[in-house]
Amino acid sequence: MPKWLVSVGRAFYAVGLISIGLEHFFFTNFIPVILPEFPAWIPLRTLWVFAVGAALIGSGICILFDWKGRKVAAWTGAMLVILVLIAHLPNQLTGAFAAVLGAWTNVFKELTLAGGAWIAALSFAEGRPELPKWLERVLPLGRYFFAITLIVFGIDHFLYPKFVASLVPAWIGAQMFWTYFAAVALIAGGLGIMVKRVARLASLLVGVMIFLWLIMLHIPRAIADPYTNVGNEWTSVFEALAFSGMAFMLATLSGASMNAGIDTRDAAAGMSASGPSDSKDSTLSKR
Repeated sequence: MPKWLVSVGRAFYAVGLISIGLEHFFFTNFIPVILPEFPAWIPLRTLWVFAVGAALIGSGICILFDWKGRKVAAWTGAMLVILVLIAHLPNQLTGAFAAVLGAWTNVFKELTLAGGAWIAALSFAEGRPELPKWLERVLPLGRYFFAITLIVFGIDHFLYPKFVASLVPAWIGAQMFWTYFAAVALIAGGLGIMVKRVARLASLLVGVMIFLWLIMLHIPRAIADPYTNVGNEWTSVFEALAFSGMAFMLATLSGASMNAGIDTRDAAAGMSASGPSDSKDSTLSKR
C-alpha cells in the first residue's frame, strides 16, 4: 500500500473528530454519539458542552499536525472508552430498548472512535517511550473495536432491512439488493480486518466502501436535513469520514505490529543498542 495512505487516513480521522467537536459549539449541546445523557445534578451544563467540544477539537488538531500526536491519540482513545463505560453503557442498560441491537448504535460508534484514536496512535512511529505500559498494550485493540462494529452493523442490516433500504438513494435503485450486499460486505470486512493474512486488503476495501457511502449517502442526507436530532445527519458524515480514515490507516500498517503496541520502541532500542539491524519500520499495524 502507498505510504501516503496512512497520512490521508489519519487526516480523515482527525478532521472527523474536530468536526464532531465543532458541532458541540454549533448546537450548544452534547452530540449523542459522544455523551447520550448529562446528569442534571451537575451544574454549568453549557460549560461542560464546550469543554467536551474543545477537547475533541484539540485532540483532532494534535493528531492532524502530529503535535505529540501519538500520546494525544492514545489518551483520547482511553477517554472515549471511559465515556462508553460510564455514560453509554449505563444509559443503554437502564433504557427501554436495552435488548434491541439497533439501539446500541451510538455505543458501538463511540467505541469505534476510541479504537480509531488507538489506530492513529499506532500509525505514529516514535523512538522514545511516552505512554504507560498498560496503555501501550491496549492500542492494538483499536482494530478489534472497529471490526466488531462493522460486524454488528452488518447484522443490523439483516435485522432491519426495510429501514436500511429506505436510506439508499432512489436514483441508485434496487434498494433491498444493496441493503443485503452492504450487510455481507460489512460482516466480511469486519472479519477480514481481524485475519492477519487479508487484513490490509479488507481494510482498504472497507475504507473505499465507507468513503463512497460518505459521498453518495451521508452528505446528501445531511444537506437535506442538517438540524434534526442535534445534527445527526452531519454527525454521520463526520463519523463516516473518521471510519474510512481508520480503515485506510489499517490498510497501510505493517503486519509485524498487529499483536503489540510496542514494536516501534523495541525497534528503536534495537537500533541504538546494536546498530541499524533488522528493525524494519515496524510502523504499527492493526489489522
